Formats: sequence, structure tokens, C-alpha cells
Amino acid sequence: MFISKNNYYLYIENTQTLNLSLINKRNKFIIIYRNTHKQENIQRLKWFRRECNKRAIKFYVANDLNTAIKCKADGLYISSHNKKYYNNGSLNTLKIMGSAHNLKEIQQKKMQRCKDIVFSRLFKTNYLNKSSFLGVVKFNLKKISFNTELVPLGGIRYNNLNSLKIVKSDSFALLSEVKKKPAIIRRLF
Repeated sequence: MFISKNNYYLYIENTQTLNLSLINKRNKFIIIYRNTHKQENIQRLKWFRRECNKRAIKFYVANDLNTAIKCKADGLYISSHNKKYYNNGSLNTLKIMGSAHNLKEIQQKKMQRCKDIVFSRLFKTNYLNKSSFLGVVKFNLKKISFNTELVPLGGIRYNNLNSLKIVKSDSFALLSEVKKKPAIIRRLF
């Protein structure tokens, strides 16, 4: 019961939550660091970035261009609530990816020059006040209608990993399941 995709996106909120030694495959994992609570030490981020580099793991920083430049991240992740357009010259070296929940946000992320867009919710989640989800068929139809790489996120659990085989995407993203069961990373090829 293994899943084989080209890229796996893992969301982390601090650098201590993820054990990099669990990641064995090279050039397939992308870590998105999105710290919303407290400012993490920039030296710690630089160290984490070097460790990711050693293991050929790409490292993105969410919504903070200055931190992404300081720690020499591979890219910048623009969340769905971030409407800012970045015109900095240093964006030429950074890859940009974003997240969206609906068609309007997908268009906005395209205008923000996002190459990949994380499109949320593929499966049903347990979050309060968030009962809607796409399902595999609707996600595949939306993927066909856009020329942008859509990455599914939301509700991906240990028990529905096999459903990802029929999703028309080269990658997928994990958020809460990595926190709950870090060993799920071993099932990703």
C-alpha cells in the first residue's frame, strides 16, 4: 500500500516537528515552512535548510520573502489569504507556489506568478465549519480545465492514500497527517 508520485509537499510549523531522517527518497520531497505563531530563530532555519540540502529536499518559506531570502530557500509559498504581489528582483531565483480554495483564488494565484497551486480540500476533513470538499472526480475535472499544476491537499489520511492513485496530479500535500503519524512518510515513494 504505497503511493508513487513525483513530488510530496509536507507542511511544517516549526523545524522540530519533522524528523528528516524519515525521508529516504531524494528529489521528491518539498517542505513548506509556515510559522504563524512565533518567530523562529533565523540561524535555526539556516541550519534546517542546510540539512534539507544535504538530503536533496526542497525548502519553501510561507508568506515571508525576507526570511526566504535570508535562509536561501528554494521558493516562496503564498497562502490563499495573501493577496500581495511580489515584484522583488530576488524572485527570479525563487520558485513561487500558492494555495487556493476556489476558482477565484486560482486565478489570483496565476496572476501572482505561482507555478504550482495547492488546491484544498480533496477529502472530507474534521475541521469545524469546513464541511465542503471536492472529491477525486471534481478535482480531476478542475485540473483539466486549468493549465496550472494543481496539488491536492486536505483530508488525506492513512486510510485513503490508495484513492490518490486515481487523482490526476503528479504530487500531493500533507498537513495534519504528518503531525499525527510521522511514519506515513515511509509509505510515500
